[in-house]
Amino acid sequence: MTELFQWPIRVYYEDTDAGGVVFYANYLRFFERARTEMLRQLGYEQDELIATENIIFVVRSVKVDYLSPARFNEYLQVSAEIVKVKPVSLLFKQVVSRADTVLCAGEIRIGCLAADTLKPKVIPSELLGKLKS
Repeated sequence: MTELFQWPIRVYYEDTDAGGVVFYANYLRFFERARTEMLRQLGYEQDELIATENIIFVVRSVKVDYLSPARFNEYLQVSAEIVKVKPVSLLFKQVVSRADTVLCAGEIRIGCLAADTLKPKVIPSELLGKLKS
């Protein structure tokens, strides 16, 4: 679907657990940041989508494989790629890597909801077109 989007992330002390490795749940934060920056690169801010289109994007499901640990102060790349587009949902394939080593891989299904009712809402056609290209 879309071109592979890459976002650099530095591991901060707050991202790690007592063992000095990235706490497993923080990979979801890294994924979220990459999806947000991908949307921003397409010209959309999530707060503006709420105000102008009455939509929000929410995580519907997550499948994650943890393959190798990341540690404090490492420089990582987080990718986001849309692999399936439906009228009210998107399926992302995302990877966190260090150089050529995949550390974590996931599939994240995102739903589009009306911000006021929290009911499914069709993704606006202009945005949908950009997400498909």
